[in-house]
Amino acid sequence: MKIKTVIIFVIVSILVSSGIMTSSGVLAAETKAVQKAATTAKQPAAAPVAVKYPALVDVGAKQCIPCKMMEPILEELKAEYAGSLRVEFIDVQVDPDTATKLGVRGIPTQIFYDASGKERYRHMGYFSKDAILATFNKLGIELVKRGPGKKTK
Repeated sequence: MKIKTVIIFVIVSILVSSGIMTSSGVLAAETKAVQKAATTAKQPAAAPVAVKYPALVDVGAKQCIPCKMMEPILEELKAEYAGSLRVEFIDVQVDPDTATKLGVRGIPTQIFYDASGKERYRHMGYFSKDAILATFNKLGIELVKRGPGKKTK
């Protein structure tokens, strides 16, 4: 990304110095684009919106076979731990920018966040329901199962 930013900056500089690009509107737009590209490249991965409970973000695609295998697991977790776990799916084909911001290199990727929104763990590939619950347990994050007195540890 840095190389692309530098190349754009050099091209704009050459065009401006040679008089080809003299309109201040065009120059301002190019300058803003270069600045935005430079700052976007340095930003850390975006965490989910702060909530009072932990989150599991699954990044995948509707056409991906392991991602399809994750879908019923995510739905079960969403239903069973409603109010104590936020489960979110991000489709990379619909929202590739978010996947890039999160630093996803392969799909499916599960990202575990604590209640403060801090990323605690990341897994790439299919992950069973038991493995997901065990990961939250290993991280010391207690999930309360929907219903009276049912907890996972």
